[in-house]
Amino acid sequence: MQHGNKRILIIGGVAGGASCAARLRRLCERCEIVVIDKGEHVSFANCGLPYFVGDVIKEEQKLLVANPELFQNRFNIQVRVRHQATSINRTDNTVSITNLEDGSVTEMRYDALVLSTGSEAIRPPLEGIDLPGIYVLRTIPDSHKLKAAAKNAKRAVIIGGGFIGLEMAENLAGLGLEVTLIEMAKQLMPPLDAEMASYIKTCLEDNKIQLKLGCAVEAFSRTTEGLSVHYSDGHHVNTDIVLLAIGVTPASELAKQAGLEVGPRGGIKVDETMQTSDPDIWAVGDVVEVEDFISKQKLSVPLAGPANRQGRIAAGAILESFNPAIKRNLTFRGVQGTAVCQVFGLTIALSGASEKSLRRAGIDDYQKVYLHPGHHVSYFPGAQPIHLKLIYARDGKILGVQAIGRAGVTRRVDVIAMAIQMGATVYDLEESELCYAPQFGGAKDPVNLAGMIAANNLRHDLDLADWHLLHDDGHQLLDVRTDSEYQQGYIDDAINIPLEQLRQRLDELSADKELWLVCGVGQRAYYAVRLLMQQGFKVRVLSGGMQTYQAFANAGLLEAKNA
Repeated sequence: MQHGNKRILIIGGVAGGASCAARLRRLCERCEIVVIDKGEHVSFANCGLPYFVGDVIKEEQKLLVANPELFQNRFNIQVRVRHQATSINRTDNTVSITNLEDGSVTEMRYDALVLSTGSEAIRPPLEGIDLPGIYVLRTIPDSHKLKAAAKNAKRAVIIGGGFIGLEMAENLAGLGLEVTLIEMAKQLMPPLDAEMASYIKTCLEDNKIQLKLGCAVEAFSRTTEGLSVHYSDGHHVNTDIVLLAIGVTPASELAKQAGLEVGPRGGIKVDETMQTSDPDIWAVGDVVEVEDFISKQKLSVPLAGPANRQGRIAAGAILESFNPAIKRNLTFRGVQGTAVCQVFGLTIALSGASEKSLRRAGIDDYQKVYLHPGHHVSYFPGAQPIHLKLIYARDGKILGVQAIGRAGVTRRVDVIAMAIQMGATVYDLEESELCYAPQFGGAKDPVNLAGMIAANNLRHDLDLADWHLLHDDGHQLLDVRTDSEYQQGYIDDAINIPLEQLRQRLDELSADKELWLVCGVGQRAYYAVRLLMQQGFKVRVLSGGMQTYQAFANAGLLEAKNA
C-alpha cells in the first residue's frame, strides 16, 4: 500500500495518537506522519503515575513507552513535543502550531488530521481551587509536583473515590501520610453498584483511610499550617496537600473552535471508523464520544484499551480514504467499560452494564445473581472469596459483571467481558470449558457457577427474591443455616430451620405464604428451594445469602438489625 506525498498530522500522543501513528507506518511506508504534542512526553504510561508518586515505580524512565527518537529511528515518524496546535483551518487543511519553547508559530498542511487531544482533569469553580497545595494527576510533570509535595506532608485529602482516588489513597498512605478521601456520591467507585462498592469501603476503613461519603466540597482556604477543605455540611478538615481526582472531561476545545460536531458532554462525534463530521479529520481516545456496547447510549470513556483500538481503526480508515479500492473493514464496536483497579490488595473489576447504567438508559428487563465462590478449591491452601455480581437479560444475554476479591478476579471478569462482546448468554457461561487445577480454580469455575445460577433462574428452577424488598410484607424469611451460624448474625424475623432438618420440619411452614430463603452464600438455600418446590411451596432465594445481605447493609441499602 503506497500513498506517497500524503501527510497525516496527529495532534496528541499517549495511547490513541501514538498507536495510530505506529499503525499508519506499518501500513504505509511512504506517507509522511507527524505527531504534535504540547507535553514533554509523547507516549507514557499514565496509569502508572500513582505508583510513581508512591515510590512503587522508582524511575521515571519506566513510565516512558516511547520517546521522539524511537519514533524517528524505528518508524520514521516525526514527533514534535512542546508544540501546541492552536487552530484548524478546515478550508485550507492547515493547522496553526505554536512552539512552546520560543513562541514561534507555523502553519502545517495535512491530507488527514487525527485529533488525540485527550482529556483534562475537572477543576470545579470552587472558592480557593487555585491555592498552592492543590494538585491533579494527569501527566508526568503533575506526578513530580505531587511526589515532591508528599515528601514534606503528613496529611492528604483526596477528592474523588474513583480509580485514581483509590490508587492514590493507597500510595499516599504507603508514604506514611494520613489520608482522608471525600466522595460526593454515597459510595466509592461510582461505576459499581452500591452494594458491590461496600467491600471497598470496608477495605479502606480497615487500612485507616478516613472516608467522607455523600459529601460535597464547597471551598478551600489557607491556614497557618496548610490548607482547609470545607464540606457542604459546614464541617472542614485540615491538610497539607489536596489531590483533585473528581474525573476528567474531553479536551475538545480545538475541535469546537474548528466547528466539528461534539456531543452534549463535549466529546467529539465520530462514526464507526473514528471519522468526525469533517471527512479529512478523525478523532480517537478520551476526546471522543463513543457508544456504550450494551445501552447504545453515547458517552465518553477515558480508558487506554479503547483508545489504542480506536487508533488502529482510524489508521486503516485514513489509508482507505486515500485509496477506496483497499478495504480494511475495521470498525469500532463500542465500549464495555472493562476496567480493573487494586487498592490495599483488593482487586475491583467490571465490564458491561451496571444496574445504575441500565436504569439510566431506561432498561428494566433484566435479572442479577450474586455469588461468593473461592478463587480456587477450598482444600488447596490460600483460597480467597470472589464477590461476583452477574447481570443478564431475560433471554439470557449477559449484560454486565462486577467482581471484587484478593485473587483470581481479573481472570473471571476477562472471560465474561469477552462473552459480552460476543453476545453470549448465561447458558454459554454454564457450558464454558475453562482451565482447572486445584491452585487455579475448581472443576466448576466461578464463571461456570455464575452461568449455572442464572440459567437455573431462567429455567424457573430457582426463582429470585429482590433484596430491596427484603423488609416488605407478604413473605416469610427462612434461614437454612445451622443454629450456631444463625446465632452469630441473622435477619430480623427470619425463621431458622437448618437444611439438614428441613424435611422433618415441613409442618412448621405455611404453604399459604411465599418463602424467601437465605443461607451463608446461596448454595444451601438453593438445595432447600428445590426440596420445597417439589413439596408444593412457593419459594424464592435471596441471591448470595448473608454475604450479600451484609454488603447491602454496609452500603446503607438495608437496615442490618442483628447481622
